[in-house]
Amino acid sequence: MYSELLLDHFHHPRNVGEIAEATVVVEASNPVCGDLMKLWAVAGDGKIREVKFKVAGCVPAVACGSWLTEAILNKSIAELSALNPDEVNSGLGGLPPASHHAAHLAVEVLHRLLAEIARTAQAGLSSR
Repeated sequence: MYSELLLDHFHHPRNVGEIAEATVVVEASNPVCGDLMKLWAVAGDGKIREVKFKVAGCVPAVACGSWLTEAILNKSIAELSALNPDEVNSGLGGLPPASHHAAHLAVEVLHRLLAEIARTAQAGLSSR
């Protein structure tokens, strides 16, 4: 049912937790299934320098959160805006059709993170 890679991310999730001095904290939820994903990140020099996550949800949601944190770490903000649910799905060796919502949740929380980083950067520029 689940790929070995997905199960590895579920059983041994990477980057779980919170960042006390995060630049940005965002969350997204799926109102249909109730999954909730939250990201803490430190952004600098146009990249994600540190990222952690927490998920309240199904096995695929935990795996997608774990995969997402590995995929975005030290990547440029510009390149991350193109990440899509199909890449999350393939990055985990495939999700069952009923679990594709987890990949969409991961991408939604990423887009919120990127938007908040952009908003924070813009606010910093306008306050100078």
